[in-house]
Amino acid sequence: MTTTTHLIHQRRFLPLFVTQLLGAFNDNLYKNAMVLFVVYSIYNSEAREGRFSAIASAAFIIPFVVFSALSGQLADLRDKARIIRIVKTCEIGIMLVGACGLLLAWRRVEVDAVAIPLMIAALFAMGLHSTFFGPIKYAILPQHLHEDEVLAGTGLVEAGTYIAILAGTIVAGWIPVEAAAVVVVLTALVGFVAGRQVPPAPPAQCGRALEFPLLRPVFARVSSPVARTFIFVPVFLADQGWSAWRLVSNTMRFRPVFLAIMAISFFWTVGAVLFIQFPPLAKNVLGASKEVASLFLVVFSIGIAIGSVLINRLLKGKVSARYSPASVIVMGLFVVAFHLVCKAWVLPTDRVLMGAATFIGHPLAVPLLLSLLGIAISGGMFVVPLYAFLTTIVDKSETARTIAANNIVNSAAMALGSGLAIGLSALHVSIVNQLLLSGAMCSISALLGYLLYRAERHHELSIHHG
Repeated sequence: MTTTTHLIHQRRFLPLFVTQLLGAFNDNLYKNAMVLFVVYSIYNSEAREGRFSAIASAAFIIPFVVFSALSGQLADLRDKARIIRIVKTCEIGIMLVGACGLLLAWRRVEVDAVAIPLMIAALFAMGLHSTFFGPIKYAILPQHLHEDEVLAGTGLVEAGTYIAILAGTIVAGWIPVEAAAVVVVLTALVGFVAGRQVPPAPPAQCGRALEFPLLRPVFARVSSPVARTFIFVPVFLADQGWSAWRLVSNTMRFRPVFLAIMAISFFWTVGAVLFIQFPPLAKNVLGASKEVASLFLVVFSIGIAIGSVLINRLLKGKVSARYSPASVIVMGLFVVAFHLVCKAWVLPTDRVLMGAATFIGHPLAVPLLLSLLGIAISGGMFVVPLYAFLTTIVDKSETARTIAANNIVNSAAMALGSGLAIGLSALHVSIVNQLLLSGAMCSISALLGYLLYRAERHHELSIHHG
């Protein structure tokens, strides 16, 4: 068994850990500061608030669908540490644009025409940033860590990610939006410095060129620079769509990988729906302030971090889906409990939004927060072994592309979940009842987790019997 703590002192792990932690912190500080400010200070309609929250989530998700194939290629065919440096440099410019949007919204200057489009554009760019960084942070682990350290490293990265989400969420809910505009730029600068300390991680296969199956043949037939300029974007997008389809289909031919990716996708669909619902649910169902909406995200993040570390203890360093089916069933039961508490919630008679202290004093606050914590802990126990499984079941030269394929399917599933939430709202299904959608999807994840564990046992037995 490998403990997680000794890795923190290793240069082969610490700079990567700090870089991804700062990136996750900045993503969530920016996104939550933006969403909470718009929901609580600009809009005053549950429908508009829910729609904006879903649009913001979609803007962050879309780059994963479009560019994950390219990001997986880059991570497998180029030095991963060099890509990290490029990505962290871009983050500085992205956060400058996002900060401008936040400040314009704060000053009520051209909110709908300029400020909100700037904020959404920056969020889209941060999604693009995460698209290229995401495959690296997992694929680099088997390259820098020993085999018995991979699960511990994956759990630590996952726990660190959610601690960063926790910190970013707390800060977003408690500091003024103008202060958040400054902090996101400063964090990007510190992340850039940390990223430069990541040790080299050269590709396992040197000399291979990036594949552009549609772009190269089309450009070979079009010699005019003007024509190339006009057709570049549509052809490039079609190229990435084809590459994404081919990457996913090739990756998921191996049954255990297919089952792991599908199980993770359903998990993140549940997570996406919950995260979309938290701000409008806190405001309109529970009558609570933005600090309470932030508290929900904090509790969720703490629970994921606890589950990430706990599952490593239970598995004793072995990569296995043994506990995944039971974990996600428990998660679904906690989602139902959360739904029932919300249904029983009684709004304050004065209709004044409750602050955090008043909310905690509500008779149902503790059951609500405990059910939310249970959702997150069991979710962390479910998903961490599956990520570790993806990075160890395939050859090291293909790990980044496997994670990229996983990101594509995850993002498509999350987008579907967001679309379902928007559709249910259009059908006048309340946010509280929409929680049951998340609970139902947990049963599908449980089935996939069970099938994965059976495939895992079959694979182990086939190796044992030679």
